[in-house]
Amino acid sequence: MIALREVHKVYRQGANDVPALAGVSLDFAAGEFVSIMGPSGSGKSTLLHLMGGLDQPTTGEVLIDGTPISGMSDDEVTIFRRRKIGFVFQFFNLLPTLSAEENVALPLSLDGRPTREIRARVDAALEQVGLRARRAHRPDELSGGEMQRVAIARALVIDPVLILADEPTGNLDTRTGEQILALIRDANRARGATIVLVTHDARAAAYGSRLVTLKDGVVVSDARQAASA
Repeated sequence: MIALREVHKVYRQGANDVPALAGVSLDFAAGEFVSIMGPSGSGKSTLLHLMGGLDQPTTGEVLIDGTPISGMSDDEVTIFRRRKIGFVFQFFNLLPTLSAEENVALPLSLDGRPTREIRARVDAALEQVGLRARRAHRPDELSGGEMQRVAIARALVIDPVLILADEPTGNLDTRTGEQILALIRDANRARGATIVLVTHDARAAAYGSRLVTLKDGVVVSDARQAASA
């Protein structure tokens, strides 16, 4: 389970305090697919960064798989994130000098996993996203959709309890975006990972079975919905 307890986040800009989140409390069940929407400045990306341990709340608590990450040291949260949380970003965040399979293998390599285990996990992840034939290609030799598939495979390869997707279709055309969303949905169903998807696109949000809407740093609605098939 993923839980946020009375989470506040305040940024300092010069002499001013700028609140990004104002007392957000949410629970996400294991295996749930949750979409988060809201206007620019509503706190969506801040919420995602706190859940991923990329930032710390000003006050409040964030728990992932029952573990409070908001009080961890930088080294502790880095290791936890590497083993438990997969990320899919709008701009892919692939290393340009590495091949597709090397990018996918990176979190396992950094974690010191055995070579045989890395190879098997990378093969399975690339197979799931349909890119085994493109494994030796670098990012500049791949299309936008293929790069996002590599990013999804990299998120899947650690067998995460949580996948955080930040505008994963924002840099893709409509058809390719739908293919990527279908892959994320299939990963949710096949692997049971909790998915939290931040998006401005109502069509993308429709893939989740639950829609949380933020405005001015607070939750204004939280409702179940019929997910896109």
